[in-house]
Amino acid sequence: MKNLLSILLWAAIAAAFIGPGTVATAAAAGAGFQFSLLWALLISTLGCLLLQEASARVTIFSGKTLGAAIRGKFRGATMQLLILLLIAGAIILGCAAYEAGNILGGAAGAMMAGEWSRQTITIAIGISAAILLWLGSIQTIARVLGIFVAVMGLLFFYTALVLQPSIPDILSGLLSPSLPEGSGLLVVGLIGTTIVPYNLFLGSGLAEGQSIRDTRIGLAVAIELGGIISMMIVVVGTAVSGGFDYQALAQALASSVGDWSVDLFAWGLFAAGFSSAMTAPLAASLTAKSLFSSEDHPEQWSEKAWRFRAVWLAVLGTGLVFGLADIKPIPVIILAQALNGILLPLVAVFLLLIVNDRQLMGEAGINNRMTNIAMSLVVLITFMLGISSVLRALASAIGIPAPSATIILGIAGILALPVLLHIMRFSRQAEQHNTEM
Repeated sequence: MKNLLSILLWAAIAAAFIGPGTVATAAAAGAGFQFSLLWALLISTLGCLLLQEASARVTIFSGKTLGAAIRGKFRGATMQLLILLLIAGAIILGCAAYEAGNILGGAAGAMMAGEWSRQTITIAIGISAAILLWLGSIQTIARVLGIFVAVMGLLFFYTALVLQPSIPDILSGLLSPSLPEGSGLLVVGLIGTTIVPYNLFLGSGLAEGQSIRDTRIGLAVAIELGGIISMMIVVVGTAVSGGFDYQALAQALASSVGDWSVDLFAWGLFAAGFSSAMTAPLAASLTAKSLFSSEDHPEQWSEKAWRFRAVWLAVLGTGLVFGLADIKPIPVIILAQALNGILLPLVAVFLLLIVNDRQLMGEAGINNRMTNIAMSLVVLITFMLGISSVLRALASAIGIPAPSATIILGIAGILALPVLLHIMRFSRQAEQHNTEM
């Protein structure tokens, strides 16, 4: 029973990264390239698990949330101000921008399943999320999200199952990495929808009061389940031939399986949208709490305090306004993509530094050699992802066609190479220091 509660708690991480954007990206990967990009989801799921475990471990062994640990690690006033503005601004702005997509995606799923107006569904999602966030504790909300993830997983899994996919083709897509022509940016998108920067702060906040054993079990099951759900969405997307959108997928499912399969997909999409509509505001509040709370007055940022509630209300309200207006906040989303593209590798590097800090983490919590190597590779991937996101966002912002995937990934690889060399040197130095101690 205890392990089940832990899994439900950590399923909030899966709920956070499986939103309408993930559904669209994964289904588009299936529609365009069948099973050949499943390996990208496998790698990103493992990378997500590695970073989330490290983030939770910081809280468990140091007694500090990730934001507080970052503040303590970089003590200079100017550096702290820059870090606070960058992390808080990017995450809170990003959560607010994508909240509109979460609400609109959830509404699209409900409208696909029944005859409701967009305004009615949008308001219902907003009010329901607000009630749960206002009345529930963080742990209770996380476990409610876990139930939604379980339902969403069953819906997408069964929908994929009735399509009777080829098991050898699935295994080939998982275990034989390939990069078909035109798939480069979609691979970046699949990784970016799974390894999400604000999830690291969300996971750090959820780890308070948890044991490392239960945390690792809960994270492993929840994140692996989330990765499997994303893979099942890719399988569902293979039903579409040609260009992908929700309507095309609904028509393909109806013709190949039956009208009832459209309802399964629709409710799965609704579950993805509604669960993410709660996790984005919650993650924004937990990020703000970890960065701005004071040890002298921790009650000022408790989950019932006005500061904590003001942040999630602002994020939820922003998404609700854009959802009701049926306006997609493209300029804000472009800016959020650029900021998150910078933020993800930045937070990953901070996390790597912190989990190698013996004074903060203690002997039991510090990284070992293999973990350092694995985390270094993940940091490199996040740097390439971030550079690619920034380049695409800049191209969209100035109104020019985005460079080809080959050019973008080539530039990202060249820029990330010095980072890889520095990270490898840092990992060796940390390992030597640990050995000497």
